[in-house]
Amino acid sequence: MPEQVDNLSTLIRPKLFAALSPYMSTQLRVGDGHTLYVECCGNPDGIPVIVLHGGPGGGCTPFMRRYFDPARFRIILFDQRGCGRSTPHASIENNTSQHLVADIERIRAHFGIESWMLFGGSWGATLALLYAQAHPMRVRAMVLRGVFTMTRAELDWFYGGGAARFWPDAWDAFCAPIPQDERGDMIAAYRKRLFGADEAAASRAALAWTGWENALAFASSDGKSHGGSAHYARAFARIENHYFHHGGFLRSDDQIMQDMPRIAHIPAIVVQGRYDMICPPVTAARLVAAWPKAELQLVGMSGHAMSEPKITEALLAAVTRLGAGLNGQ
Repeated sequence: MPEQVDNLSTLIRPKLFAALSPYMSTQLRVGDGHTLYVECCGNPDGIPVIVLHGGPGGGCTPFMRRYFDPARFRIILFDQRGCGRSTPHASIENNTSQHLVADIERIRAHFGIESWMLFGGSWGATLALLYAQAHPMRVRAMVLRGVFTMTRAELDWFYGGGAARFWPDAWDAFCAPIPQDERGDMIAAYRKRLFGADEAAASRAALAWTGWENALAFASSDGKSHGGSAHYARAFARIENHYFHHGGFLRSDDQIMQDMPRIAHIPAIVVQGRYDMICPPVTAARLVAAWPKAELQLVGMSGHAMSEPKITEALLAAVTRLGAGLNGQ
């Protein structure tokens, strides 16, 4: 699920930390033919935090650096396999949840970090949970937003007609490229086109797939959106569809909930838009009910996007509060 920034960002700019540039960036080879773009910002001796972007297939942006006090945090961002500035672009080969969890651990080891804070929204929240459950002693605190746990019920909500009950116009636009007899499984129907030999059809499908999510990202949305650039949409749609087709490569439909005892000791704040149409609040509530050290903050008049004013305000406060109990390294 994507991390969206639109003209609402101009309303929250005074609340964010000032724009900053990385003090270093690298192309990190992680094997399997993949190279990841990784950058570090802020204080090299500060509290380490890794930012996990949405999608899967999205990519990190300069906007994401600004949720952290650069004097206090060592801010690490990276583009996951196949997206953003990582190569090969839009590749689904050797691209699974297990690969991404291993990549995060490689980044931690590469920079000599003992343990760190995790910050992720939407698919980034999914990945943060999977990493923490695999490496619980490496995680000091977590700030999550717009929780998604990769269950069949969540995918059915968004691709099986649930959200369509609120956004029939945007749903019609999403269905338009797909013949009527294939609409019973939209993930499969789009997969057929995104990975087909017809490049023009694949491009149209990528823009429509991405546009459906973009249209529902903001509580203030009018339901009209587009899929962004063709270059971005190709990676986003292909990789996201690949993951959703395979159920996130999880061992079971409810893997994340089953493994919650592994992270019971980790403090967390979960920020959730009350009117999130992409990742409905029920999932965040269910997660926090199984997490003794987690706090759920339901944010009124807000949807899915991290750039919505009240979501941004809650994220900034969460990072500051959890960071107050941590030291740099």
